[in-house]
Amino acid sequence: MPDRAPQPVDRQLPTEEARDLISLVRDIAQHEIAPKAAEEEDAGRFPREVFTLLSRSGLLGLPYDSEYGGGDQPYAVYLQVLEELAAARLTVGLGLSVHTLASYGLAAYGTKKQQVEHLPAMLGGGLLGAYALSEPASGSDAASLSTKAVRDGDEWVLTGTKSWITHGGVADFYTVMARTGERGPRGITAFLVPAGAEGLSAAAPEKKMGLKGSPTAQIHLDGVRVGDDRRLGEEGQGFAIALSALDSGRLGIAACAIGLAQAALDEAVGYAAGRQQFGRPISDFQGLRFMLADMATQIEAGRALYLAAARLRDAGLPFARQAAMAKLFCTDAAMKVTTDAVQVLGGYGYTTDFPAERYMREAKVLQIVEGTNQIQRMVIARHVAGPETR
Repeated sequence: MPDRAPQPVDRQLPTEEARDLISLVRDIAQHEIAPKAAEEEDAGRFPREVFTLLSRSGLLGLPYDSEYGGGDQPYAVYLQVLEELAAARLTVGLGLSVHTLASYGLAAYGTKKQQVEHLPAMLGGGLLGAYALSEPASGSDAASLSTKAVRDGDEWVLTGTKSWITHGGVADFYTVMARTGERGPRGITAFLVPAGAEGLSAAAPEKKMGLKGSPTAQIHLDGVRVGDDRRLGEEGQGFAIALSALDSGRLGIAACAIGLAQAALDEAVGYAAGRQQFGRPISDFQGLRFMLADMATQIEAGRALYLAAARLRDAGLPFARQAAMAKLFCTDAAMKVTTDAVQVLGGYGYTTDFPAERYMREAKVLQIVEGTNQIQRMVIARHVAGPETR
């Protein structure tokens, strides 16, 4: 069967620096990430060395200030980097998105002293972050979290359990939301907690349908002490920080979803061009050609949607509604495109000899993380129709 190599996405990039950046990312993706993706995902191996390479290459802090080791890149460029990495291996693209999310609280709400002390190591010093908001009894209803932080002099004592933490057990730092006051969103404060803090431990990773190379685990905080100098923002501001971070993080998930969908389309097109039935390639048959056309259209629409939202963010304009729309549309599109890719490959698509089945399994989680797609619809509806009446 002839091997049809996928064509690189034709990207509209603002500067020569951004074009060079995408070329670097494609080189890393092609030579360091994609060749080992299937084997390592099957083995459940987390590629920490890849994140070390991304850090050394200046890719772990792209949307943040170069004063602290960031890349000074617009979000519209950073997201396209995520897309390229996710197309090579979702574990890597999603991992970079989560690290960016974990760094957001300090970058956007930290004091100058905190930023000088911690951001360089987080953005370019090889550290890897995790974002700890969800709990066993508070997922979509995040404002009901119960992890407590009690003040003791110049320190805070954190006690509770966080769940569904990407990079749980392998991260070097955690941005933790904990209750410091009244019930509800106004009683939550954000903290920057080092992974080596006494009393912090990780449970065994969850056994998941897909993304097996990306560890997801509960984090236990048993009287973890951190200084007040590791509090991010004001007391009671933690939930606002969390929501602000998630607006940007949802764009990261959208970009990862489109990268995964693009990989699935490339696989389907390559297979269809080489698979012969009835004396000609199956890509000649109209029913299949229409399926490929629909897949490509959903990918282009999703890419345009997340980039439009990113440009609003880059311009300093409100973008929460568009971020929710992008996350919703792109992740639903990824689920549809990857499912259709399996169908194009037929019986082969259902085997682990081809990556289509892995893409489909991985796409499902993107409809769940960083706000389920039902939550995204609620967010969008509130912008469109106003808050619900009670």
